[in-house]
Amino acid sequence: MTILPAPRAAQFDDGWLLPAAKYFPLVGALIGLFCGGVLIAASAIWSGLVPAVLAVIAGVALTGALHEDGIADSADGLFGGRTREQRLTIIKDSRIGNYGAVTLIASLIIRIAALATLPPWVGAAALVASHSLGRAGILAAMSMLPYAGNVATAKLNYPDSRIDTGAALTATAFALLSLAPQLWIDPAAAARGLIGAILLGTLPALAAARLIGGYVGDVLGATEQFAQIGLLLGVAAHG
Repeated sequence: MTILPAPRAAQFDDGWLLPAAKYFPLVGALIGLFCGGVLIAASAIWSGLVPAVLAVIAGVALTGALHEDGIADSADGLFGGRTREQRLTIIKDSRIGNYGAVTLIASLIIRIAALATLPPWVGAAALVASHSLGRAGILAAMSMLPYAGNVATAKLNYPDSRIDTGAALTATAFALLSLAPQLWIDPAAAARGLIGAILLGTLPALAAARLIGGYVGDVLGATEQFAQIGLLLGVAAHG
């Protein structure tokens, strides 16, 4: 989920994906913590949009733009194709089209603009929560929808089974703990952010369920991005 080096296994087992998924929100919180640190450090030097731009770019760089790629490909495919097969073909195409370019730019602008309205420490707390809840959204989409792509050509063997109750509770606990700093600073803003993340985070999954019959990897990336946007907008909204 990041570009950071990790110990390599002798053989990658696709069966690890589902058991590992419960840690997605924890990884997201750590990514958000890094981005929040960039925001606070940059705010000590610059004012205006610069700290927010650097904090968002830090997250993009740390994750190798993985989820930004997902939101762009999803927008191109879901809204650029007329049939299920066309949409899936476009989603797998690495080239970016009009829908993807506009959606990607909008995602970056909205996150930067919302973050720039917040005091540095509030923004840092929001980044921790947004990155964590964004990854929780990935897990939720995988649990609620079937895999819609071609299993034979998929980069990962996405599981047919659902995450078990214990793992789901673990993931939920990580996601809720990521909200703790925001709750301590402003409980009302934390509640608005949580509602925003849930509402916007469900949109890619709903669109994918209707248009292609389930999720693919890029739809998971779009889910993460929309959940991030929803949380930041909710926190930034006037109470």
